[in-house]
Amino acid sequence: MTKALSKWLLITRLSLADLWYDKKVSFCIIASVISVITPLLLLFSLKYGIVSQLREQLVNDPQNLEIKIVGNLQLNDEMFNWIKKQPETAFVIPLTRSLNTQADLIKDASHFVNNAEIIPTDKGDPITYGLVLLSKNQILLSALSAEKMQASVGSHIKMAITRQLDGKLEKGITVLEVVGIIPENRYNRAAAFVSLDLLIAMEDFYDGYQSDIFKTSTGQLNRLNHTSFARARIYANELDNVAPLAFKLREKHIETRTQSNAIENVKAIDRVLNFIFSVIAITAGIGCILSFSGSFLSNIERKRKDIAFMRLIGFQSKEIMFYLINQVITLSCLAFFISFVLFLLGNYAFNTILGENLVSQPVVSRLQFYHFIIAFMLILFISALVVAIGGRRAIKIQPAESLREA
Repeated sequence: MTKALSKWLLITRLSLADLWYDKKVSFCIIASVISVITPLLLLFSLKYGIVSQLREQLVNDPQNLEIKIVGNLQLNDEMFNWIKKQPETAFVIPLTRSLNTQADLIKDASHFVNNAEIIPTDKGDPITYGLVLLSKNQILLSALSAEKMQASVGSHIKMAITRQLDGKLEKGITVLEVVGIIPENRYNRAAAFVSLDLLIAMEDFYDGYQSDIFKTSTGQLNRLNHTSFARARIYANELDNVAPLAFKLREKHIETRTQSNAIENVKAIDRVLNFIFSVIAITAGIGCILSFSGSFLSNIERKRKDIAFMRLIGFQSKEIMFYLINQVITLSCLAFFISFVLFLLGNYAFNTILGENLVSQPVVSRLQFYHFIIAFMLILFISALVVAIGGRRAIKIQPAESLREA
C-alpha cells in the first residue's frame, strides 16, 4: 500500500471517528436533514401517485383518446390516407352513416340485445387490442352484450337488421361466431365489433341492395363501390396529442368532439400540485441548506483547535477539505437512508389507510426508482454546497491557533 493511499485512509478513519466521538452533534445534523427529506418524499409521492393514477385511468380508457366526428360527411380515400400519415394518429377506420350502425343481436329467444351498436374494427384498434377478426363472419362482443346474451367465446349468434323496401319490411339475418369479449373498462355499452366489410354489407342492405351476407331475393343487384364514408373512428396515440390532431381535423373543416375536459382537468391538477410542491420544496430546501450550513459551520468553529492541530502536524488544505467532505457525505447518506426507511413506512400507511377509502384509486402514494436517485443526488449537491461554504473557512485556520490555545 502506498504512502499516499495510507494517508487518505487515515483521514477517512479520523473523520468517521470524529463523527462517532461527537455523536450527539452528528445526530442533530442527521435529524435536521431527515426532518426535511422525509416530508418532501411523502409529499411528492402523493402528488406523483394521484396524478399518475388519474393519467393511467384516462390512458387505459381508449375512449379518451378518441376523436369523434360530428355529423355525416363525405370522407374519401385521400382524406383517410392523410389522417393515417399524421404523427399523432394511432388508429383510423372508416365508419358508415350513424343510422346504419345498429342491429339486433340474438343468441336465443330469451337472450338478445336490441339496437346494439355495430362498430368496425381492425388490427391496431385501441379498444379491441389483442383481439383480431380473421373474417367477416366473426364478431367481438362488449362485456355488456355478452352478459345480456349469456354468450362466450365460441358461441354463435344471429345479427338481424330490418329495412323497408317497396313499402314492405324486410329482415336480413346472418350467423356470426364470437371470437372475443371486450372488457368493460375498454367499452362499457352494449355493442359488437365487426369487420369493415360486414358494416358495408349492412349499409348496402339498408340502401336497398342485395347482399351476400344478409341474403334476400329482393333489392338491386349492382351495389355501388364505396369510395367515400360518412364518418370515421379516429384515435390519437397519446393524451397530449388528442387536441393537436383534433385541431388539424378542424382545419380540414371536419368538426370533432373529444374528452378534452377530462384531459384538461388532469393537466390542471398536475399544474396546481406542481406549483404547491415547488413552493414547499424550495422553502424546505432553503431551510435544509440553512440548517445544515448552520450546524456544520458551528461544528467547524467548535473544532477550530482540532483542525489547527491537524494543520500543525502536516495535513494540507486539500486533505482538510477531504476530511470535511467525507464527514458531510457520511452524514448525508445516513440521513437519506433513514429518510428512505421512514418514507416506506409512511407510504405504506397512505396506501393502506387512504387506499381503502378511495375505491377508484387504490394506490395514492408511490415513487419510481429514478425519483430516489434524483433526491439522493440533490442531497449530495446541497452537502457539496455546504462544504464549499464551510470548507473555505476551515482551510484558513492557521496551525498557530492550536499553540495559542494550548
